[in-house]
Formats: sequence, C-alpha cells, structure tokens
Amino acid sequence: MREFLQSIFDEPWKPVSRPALAGWLIFYVSFLIYAFRAHGGFLFIDTANLVVHEGGHNLFRWFGPTLYLWGGTLLQWMVPFLLAAYFFKERQTTGFVFCSFFFFENWLYTATYMADARAQVLPLVTTGDPDFVEHDWFRIFSSMGVLSCDTSIAGVVRLLGWLGMIGVVVWFALKTKNANSRAWANSHAEEGARFVEFLAKRHSANDPTNCGPGTSPSSRTEQII
Repeated sequence: MREFLQSIFDEPWKPVSRPALAGWLIFYVSFLIYAFRAHGGFLFIDTANLVVHEGGHNLFRWFGPTLYLWGGTLLQWMVPFLLAAYFFKERQTTGFVFCSFFFFENWLYTATYMADARAQVLPLVTTGDPDFVEHDWFRIFSSMGVLSCDTSIAGVVRLLGWLGMIGVVVWFALKTKNANSRAWANSHAEEGARFVEFLAKRHSANDPTNCGPGTSPSSRTEQII
C-alpha cells in the first residue's frame, strides 16, 4: 500500500498550457468575486449541490436515522471529494483543481444552512412528504447541544471554505507555473545538448586526423604510398 501511494505521489502532474491556465484562473477569480458579492446567498452552483444533498438523504436513509439526517451534507461533500481523489490519482491537474475548488465551495452552502438553524427562514426542499420537512442543522445542533452557536459554527465553516478555495487556486497557479518553467528549461537544455552534439560531429568530420573507424593515420599514409 505504501509503495502504491508513493508511486502516485512520484508520478508527475499532467501539463497545463499557458492559455488554459489563464482561462481557468479567470474563471476561478470571477467565481470568487461572484461568491463574495452574494454575501452568503444562493449561488448558481448550489442548485446542483441541493440535488446531491437531497439524494444523500435518500441514499443514507437505509443506514438509520442518524446517517439519514447527516446524509445530505455527507454526500454533498463526498461527491466532489471523491472526484478530486480520482483526479489526484490520475494526476489530472485541471480536474483535481476543479473538484477541490467546488468541494470547498460546498462549505459555503453548508455554512448558510447552518446559520439558519435557529431562524429557519430559508425555504426547505425535500423529496419526501412536505408536511414532515425538517431543518437538518436545527436537529443536528439541537442534538449536540450547540444550537445557540449556530452562526459561530457557520462562520468558521464559511471561513474554511473561503481559505480552501483560495488555497486551491493559488496552488494551481504556482504548480502550473513551476511545471511550465521546468518544461521550458528542459526543452532548452535538450536543444543545447543536441546543438553541442551537432558541433562535435561536424568537428569530427572536418578533423584531418580522423581517418574513420578502424583506420589509423599511419595506415592511411601507408595506403597512399
């Protein structure tokens, strides 16, 4: 197992071209600005998060009431995390960054839901009977005895989500820049080596003492005589 993990970490990341890097960075920075201006509101990607969240309740309901309650958030976080893990194994840089970025974006969505535990002003969605819809985090925080701390906990989760998204983007920019620099340096080093080899061959061909393989200068003189 250790050797397998080591082989994954030793595998180089797939290269990303400079135009692709610029395009992705524009996308991520634009999304960060958009999310910041929303001030904790509903983002367009949260529609997909909501679908996965409700699917998590239906999936984990088979494992008892506790996992049923936690299942929405668990699946909502697990889907991008497992996809990021897959792309990490495959060393697919852009796929890993995309899934990691939206894994942390899910924390913003969860934080908004957490902060609403006592107020319960957000519209609730359920795939079951709407007459029995319940607020996940009201029940979770109530069972844990921390309902009065809902907004404080949500603030920490939101902060971690922001730090995670920004950290992923910074890692992507630095990693790709360094990889491109190394690739550029290696390419020029190879060109330099080929040029030196070419000059050596030309010098060897023009050297009058070079009589070809298996022929010494003395034997060449004897042949001429």
